[in-house]
Amino acid sequence: QRLLQAYYLAKPYVKGDLLELGCGEGRGVELLSPLADSYLALDKIQEVINRLKQKYPNVAFEQAVFPPFSRLEDNSFDSIVSFQVIEHVKDDSGFLAEIHRVLKPGGIAVLTTPNIKKTLTRNPWHVREYTAKELTGLASKYFSKVTMKGVGGNEKVMTYYEQNKKSVQKITRFDIFNLQYRLPAPLLRIPYDIMNRINRNKLNTANTGLVAEINHEDYLLVEDGDKALDLFLILEK
Repeated sequence: QRLLQAYYLAKPYVKGDLLELGCGEGRGVELLSPLADSYLALDKIQEVINRLKQKYPNVAFEQAVFPPFSRLEDNSFDSIVSFQVIEHVKDDSGFLAEIHRVLKPGGIAVLTTPNIKKTLTRNPWHVREYTAKELTGLASKYFSKVTMKGVGGNEKVMTYYEQNKKSVQKITRFDIFNLQYRLPAPLLRIPYDIMNRINRNKLNTANTGLVAEINHEDYLLVEDGDKALDLFLILEK
């Protein structure tokens, strides 16, 4: 629901020729495609691309590992969206430079990524995470107009966040040598995924009903990215 809300929040910025970088399972295709004249979505997993091509024949899907966006021409898109992707990209500077290159003058890109100030533990699938100031500074090297906001949550969402935080702390208190930050990421991925699933299932089966009650509308656009769960970055060329 948190990821889905990013697409709703991006709707006012979508127009013309739209590019999505890292479309995943196509969570936002039905929502954004009616707003665009054309829609190109890229993702690195070929099997996902094949399924999406069958499901959404009016949208162009291509397998790609980026950056660079080697097949895309300069100044070719009015809008770009990329949600929960930049934290996985090793060359984040090159990623932003390429977004600037393929945007048309006056075009707008919208990105989300976790706010490291709200991260509960290291995610070994992420190359890095950012503060609002860090990501604003990086983006400002390529864009003259950078607006940083955030995706926060209402009382239900933040209650769940606090429950999750307490549950995670019960697990990480045994990491007395701080191995989650000292070991190479590949060694941590399997145990991370196992413990993360156990924790989420525990919260989901707790007799509170909270998880089932939360939907995308419970996540809100906030002005202060530092206080948000996710950073919501708006870039204009």
